[in-house]
This record gives sequence, structure tokens and C-alpha cells, in this order.
Amino acid sequence: MVCRSALVEGRLRGNLHCDGTATINFSGKIPGRISAQHIVVERKADIHCFRRVRAGSVEIKGKMSGEIIAQTMVTVHKKGSLEGDVTARAITVEKGGMFSGQLVIGDVSITQGELLRGQEPVATSITESHFPDAAPRPLPAT
Repeated sequence: MVCRSALVEGRLRGNLHCDGTATINFSGKIPGRISAQHIVVERKADIHCFRRVRAGSVEIKGKMSGEIIAQTMVTVHKKGSLEGDVTARAITVEKGGMFSGQLVIGDVSITQGELLRGQEPVATSITESHFPDAAPRPLPAT
């Protein structure tokens, strides 16, 4: 479904793309893709997204699990709960809100593998001991 804005209060089976705001106000599983300029998960919602959720910004007032990629901000309001991985420029978790998962802050157009591509691997070296009979030991990995 492609639309300007949407209010989902029942089961959603397909993909949803909104040029504006997508408001989700139901409990259940979402098997399709969701993308919008702004996504709001309402207080009574309890959703599990099987596919990546892409948005300009995301507000979570209820409960959500799944992976989020946001161009700007993810906000978990008080009494809100987010479980899953988040890639965004910023995240706010209000007092009383809960976030559990991995967080990547920065340019969302770059994947984690690309962030590490420019760096050369750190080589471990052998330390020299000041004791003549001591065998050389490798340094611990960093």
C-alpha cells in the first residue's frame, strides 16, 4: 500500500509506504515492510516487525520489536518499549521508557561493514621481555 498517511488499527499483511505519517495502533505481527517519513507506535500498540522498518523518524509510545533504520531520530517515550537493533543519527529514551538491542549512531546510509572498511586491521605483535630466559608472548587482542 502506498499512501500519504495511514492509521493502522487492524491486521496489516502487505507492505506499507507512506510519504507522511504512519500511525500504528494495534497489537500483532507485521510480516511486510514499513516505510514512512514519520512512524508513530501508539501507547496501546504491541507490534513485532519481521522486516526492517525504515523512516525519517520513529516515535514509540507502546511496545515494538524489530529492526529500525531512521534517517534522523528514534524516540522511546515513557512507558514505551523497543526491543531490536536501531540505526539512526540520534535516539532518545525518556525516563520510564525501555530500549534493548544494538545501536548504531551516525550516517544511516552507511552499513556497519562499510564503517570498518576504511580501517586497516590491527596486527598483534610479539612483546620483547627484559628477562633473558622468557619466551616471547603475543599481545592480547584489542
